[in-house]
Amino acid sequence: MELNGKVAIITGARRGMGRAHALVLAEAGAKVAVSDISEEDCQKVVEEIKEKGGEAIAIKCNVTEKGEVEEMVKKTVEKFGKIDILVNNAGICQFKPFLELTEEEWDKTLDINLKGYFFCAQAVAKEMAKQKSGVIVNIASVAMGQQGVGFPNIVHYCASKGGIAAMTEAMALELAVYNIRVNAVSPGMIETPMIDVVKSDPAAMKAMMARIPLGRTGKPEEVSNLVLFLASDKSSYMTGSIVVVDGGWLAG
Repeated sequence: MELNGKVAIITGARRGMGRAHALVLAEAGAKVAVSDISEEDCQKVVEEIKEKGGEAIAIKCNVTEKGEVEEMVKKTVEKFGKIDILVNNAGICQFKPFLELTEEEWDKTLDINLKGYFFCAQAVAKEMAKQKSGVIVNIASVAMGQQGVGFPNIVHYCASKGGIAAMTEAMALELAVYNIRVNAVSPGMIETPMIDVVKSDPAAMKAMMARIPLGRTGKPEEVSNLVLFLASDKSSYMTGSIVVVDGGWLAG
């Protein structure tokens, strides 16, 4: 699954799964724009990529700000000449009981997790349409409802991830005419800072593990390998798909 000559933007790439996506795609040969709200943290990931012989740049971007998203796209094109791959990964998950959830907390989660995906996908797709090719990979979650599962205390997060799944399918239909493929990855329990709240409660963690047939959490790289497949030509007949990587959680 080589990406030699390809250019990728990874949002939310300063840590966790985003960092893993950036490293795995770079190792496969892609030139990577590492993007997040902290340019300093992004630069650390860039240095990791360069130490392994890859090529990357750090770009500070708040995905909820359309102007910053457009500037991220502009800087990437100026540096690398094009954009072949977008991995929409930036996101937050803040636990709060539904009856206590504030409008501000709802808006913040939906702005980052869903509107941010829209801003990035639209800005990048405009560039991809010019070259009649491209791949967009949206990171959803098993907490997306319907074909996924619901979770207590993160209604706003679940709503955003369900929106990502629906948006992925609709985008795939519209962008196919430009030879732009759009797919989503829905991870389960992955070892990132996002699950620290669950890990801090031994009883909750034990209950969660009991729902996963493989009996363990996933590693960020296990999600990144799927992202790599969807970003590569090996998945050339896939678009509008939502692929789950969850240790068997939903099957159980």
